Amino acid sequence: MKDWHKLFPNKEAFIVFALYIILFVFQGVFITASKTENGVYDYNTTLVVFLSELLKLVISATLYTLKRENKPHLFKAIARDYNLLLLYFIPSLLYCFYNNLAFINLSHYDPTSYYILLQFRVVLTAILFQFLFQKRLAFVQWISLGILTVGCMIKNFDAASVKSKGDTDLWSQIFSIYFLSINFQNFCSCLAGTYNEYLLKTKGSNVDIFLQNVFMYMDSLICNFFILMCKGEVSTIFQDLQSLGDIFVILITVNSAIVGIVTSFFLKNLNSILKTYASALELIITAVVCYILFKIVITAYTIISICLVVISVAMYFRNPVNNVNVATEKDTRDLKPLLDVVVD
Repeated sequence: MKDWHKLFPNKEAFIVFALYIILFVFQGVFITASKTENGVYDYNTTLVVFLSELLKLVISATLYTLKRENKPHLFKAIARDYNLLLLYFIPSLLYCFYNNLAFINLSHYDPTSYYILLQFRVVLTAILFQFLFQKRLAFVQWISLGILTVGCMIKNFDAASVKSKGDTDLWSQIFSIYFLSINFQNFCSCLAGTYNEYLLKTKGSNVDIFLQNVFMYMDSLICNFFILMCKGEVSTIFQDLQSLGDIFVILITVNSAIVGIVTSFFLKNLNSILKTYASALELIITAVVCYILFKIVITAYTIISICLVVISVAMYFRNPVNNVNVATEKDTRDLKPLLDVVVD
């Protein structure tokens, strides 16, 4: 029970942790279900990401306005903290790449393989975490990170062997363009998540979390609009909107918006290392759900990989990184748990 309180300072923190896992599992499932029989998307995926960011912005701005109390109006607050708005362009651009690459990589990998391969980010996350927060990981934690990485490597070989028709192209499948793509996605996730946490807990520690979300999603909209321009899709936006009426596309958009809000609370109240292990726990749920819905076989390699991930998570839970933000009395009003912020 003592270790439990080190992980989750309160019940609201555990709720955020559980929501994060469940929502991300559904996101992978929804994206996979939205593909055609040929494994492609018949809608504009960049526009879906853009609309998701727009919905996040509307939700964050609404919540800030409702919970504003004695704080300045939204536009006045944005003008006051414009420096923080500019700083958020870095994680916003990285998350923009991450969200768009998710569609590309899920067109090649099944959700279970996809989420396992995403766990390659753990070592980089740990290094960035130490660099930004001067927190030294214990030897047991490094061992758990190593075990988790081995589990990811095993699943990569498994996914490549399934894709290859024979031994001749196995290595080309292992080091395919999609393998490079998913590792670049890992890099974006690591740097964005850790840098975002750095802003939440340092330069933005005395700024309302909903206002910080407004900064993030304003910048994300600009970044995604720039990608639409680069792809030459701005002129066809209204035509592309007609293809977004599919139920799974709507679910992807709404679920992605909720995930973004929950992630900000996760990073505010917990830390990015625990976020990485929350992602690892998605694997078990994803494997079972995909087997039920899509008949994706759970191979022996998948079981071994998931077992290694679970072992590493158990090792980490015995000695978690305790990085709860230390706030002054002046700042505590902006650092209330999720349920205290949303509900009076």
